Amino acid sequence: MSSTGAQPPSGIEILQDLRSFRELGTVLYIAAHPDDENNQFLAYLARGRYYRTAYLSLNRGDGGQNELGPEFGEELGVIRTQESLAARRVDGARQFFSRAFDFGYSKSPEETLRIWDHQQVLADTVRIIREFRPDVLITRFSPPPANTHGHHTASTIIAQEAFKIANDPKSFPEQIAEGLIPWQPKRIFYNGGGGANTIRVNDGGSDPVSGESFSSIAGRARSNHKTQGFGNFAGGGPGGPRSETLQLLDGEPATTDIMDGVDTTWARYPNGADISKLTDDLITQFKQDDPAASVPALLVIRTKLAALPKDPVVDEKRTQLDRILQNCLGLTVETIIPNAEVVPGEEMKLHSTALVRSAIPVIWLGTRYPGMVQQLPEADVVDLKSNQPLSKDTTQILSFNTLLTMPYWLRADHTPGMATVNDDSLIGRPESPPPYLIEQVFNVGGQELDISDVPVQISTDTTRDETRRRLDVIAPVALSFANDVQLFAPGTSKSVEVDITAFRTVYNGTAQLAAPAGWKVSPQSQPFQLAKIGDKTKLAFTVTAPAQAASANLTASVDIQGAHYANERIVISYPHIPVQLLQPEARFKAVALDLAIRGKKVGYLPGAGDSVAAALEQMGYAVTQLSGADLTPEKLKGLDAVVIGVRAFNVRTDLTANLPGLFAYVEQGGTVIAQYNRPDRLNGAQLGPYNLSIAGAAPPLRVTDENSPVQFLVPDHTALTTPNKITLADFEGWVQERGAYFPSSWDEQHYTALLAMSDPGETQPSSSVLVAKYGQGYYVYTALGFFRQLPAGVPGAYRLFANLVSLGK
Repeated sequence: MSSTGAQPPSGIEILQDLRSFRELGTVLYIAAHPDDENNQFLAYLARGRYYRTAYLSLNRGDGGQNELGPEFGEELGVIRTQESLAARRVDGARQFFSRAFDFGYSKSPEETLRIWDHQQVLADTVRIIREFRPDVLITRFSPPPANTHGHHTASTIIAQEAFKIANDPKSFPEQIAEGLIPWQPKRIFYNGGGGANTIRVNDGGSDPVSGESFSSIAGRARSNHKTQGFGNFAGGGPGGPRSETLQLLDGEPATTDIMDGVDTTWARYPNGADISKLTDDLITQFKQDDPAASVPALLVIRTKLAALPKDPVVDEKRTQLDRILQNCLGLTVETIIPNAEVVPGEEMKLHSTALVRSAIPVIWLGTRYPGMVQQLPEADVVDLKSNQPLSKDTTQILSFNTLLTMPYWLRADHTPGMATVNDDSLIGRPESPPPYLIEQVFNVGGQELDISDVPVQISTDTTRDETRRRLDVIAPVALSFANDVQLFAPGTSKSVEVDITAFRTVYNGTAQLAAPAGWKVSPQSQPFQLAKIGDKTKLAFTVTAPAQAASANLTASVDIQGAHYANERIVISYPHIPVQLLQPEARFKAVALDLAIRGKKVGYLPGAGDSVAAALEQMGYAVTQLSGADLTPEKLKGLDAVVIGVRAFNVRTDLTANLPGLFAYVEQGGTVIAQYNRPDRLNGAQLGPYNLSIAGAAPPLRVTDENSPVQFLVPDHTALTTPNKITLADFEGWVQERGAYFPSSWDEQHYTALLAMSDPGETQPSSSVLVAKYGQGYYVYTALGFFRQLPAGVPGAYRLFANLVSLGK
């Protein structure tokens, strides 16, 4: 969709699109995560060779780290999806994802494929091959054995298996029943290796449109992966020679090029040779300073294209040719809405504008809306005059059945390794389709031209820069809780407040809090009213926990004018991606556990972002937020402990210089708990009052099996006995991992290692929790993933963390 206020693409850009239309060669690059792709190779294939090029990332990076903010898990996956799309807009490729969920670091492909559900990920990859129809598959990682992330190796295993079966109609026959057609790529390569069956491809050079080197384009594309620390990624220089090594894994050998033996022209289709010749002629005669002169030739090609049989690639090329025709006409359309957020059943005021910049006759036949009959009202038919924008206003009703805005792969609960997608047609898509798509219909040279149009809200910031936000479907209210986890002593009751925020006026609503068997909620429901947008109310429910230890999810919901809503509202806003709105089910995890604490006041020095401070408050502590300047014995006086946030030594520039004051606080009787850090990009080498290093091991030391056995090295240590007696049961129910970036060396005379744990077949150092007595106080460095366990409501993690905070009390 192009703005009526923006200029259409330049002549050279249209010419490049024509060259791309002429090419039917197709490449699918396959790896595991966002940021695994080879951006320069993608740019070269898409922009230099004009091939249909796509990157299939099997997961969305949900289980990784976040260098920008506090989002982890599902929310991080949403951000990284948009970062991937931003990268593709730069390097020119398309983006696909499977349903695989990033469950965290894996040391083996066997574990990966077990947690992912091998058959489902294979089915997704086969589906994408059958839909996208690549001539060549390229994997980023070598086949096993390989010393790399288990997800990486698994991505190549999946790619090789899919290559073998995508052309077999007996493989995943339900896809064939849907209408997908078996497809066999010519060959599959590994982007690396050497030896026999290896070719080299020079992917140096520059983009013909901009003159920018593919190396520089790759750097700009990669810099969009900002949550992974690539925000300052620098591209290459002037675009000199650079080659890619490609090792054949299966299929027909290639001698000099990845497309050896592949017909990349329209001649692969019956009667398609005519389209090739017509397109060649058009490219030769194309006038960059007068693109409209090509419209008659484009209409001839369009007629020829319409005669070809239905086919996924042909359908895509029809859309591409229509875009070229639109751009040669200088035809732009846009539909503006006053508010990007609309509730199902509401009216939408749509202001549509069309503008043609050429003198070619164009007739605006009208607008089609979702669910409307295809006949267009004659009253809407108007002739467009060159450079004279024409607007139409209409009011439409957003259907009551329209789903609330939510990433399609997060609409239902997922397993640790797989998303649940109930609509198979969405599998592979990077994001949800627009909730309300408009078609603007035109007549050009006797042919109907349909242009998809998505309503947007236009706003300007203080610098008068315009931003466009697509329509989001929202609930009239948003529900939330003060904490995602609420702690209870077994058998006790506490008041839990449901926060309700109005996004529309609510004259009469009813709210309720649902709990599973064993938990009690009173009252059953409560009425509420909200007079205007922005108003808020709190409704208190009394929740009574079972008499024994237990965990449960409690869900809030409301009924408003016969409609039922049970949604939270999460807005993710970063400058490098579009605003993302999530509306998951509004629920919290209630945990009944035996928990004792000592001390009352804790200082918290934030790191890269986590919710540990909220967990401390749930445990019963009063939490004070700290900065580096607060790390003096005088300012820390009165605090029972100080907790340092995740990766604080990586992201804070005010920590290392103030460590002497923090250590003096410990020496005078304070307690400090430092959470894990990455070995790279440390702001200073000192991590504790005694020598401690996390930088001496490659790959970094970690225990990824959340169920790995735990051994108590000093069972009678205060941190394991007081005020909570820690047992092996406290290490049950952990999520994603035990911990990461274990110290590789430490002063064993001063630090006491409390726990030993390892992944199967390995022996990791016993450095997951190190406790040092320093003066009158304690300094703790822990690589355990408390930042993941506490928000997940893992009871044993709360009990152990309480013991660490309580040291010396």
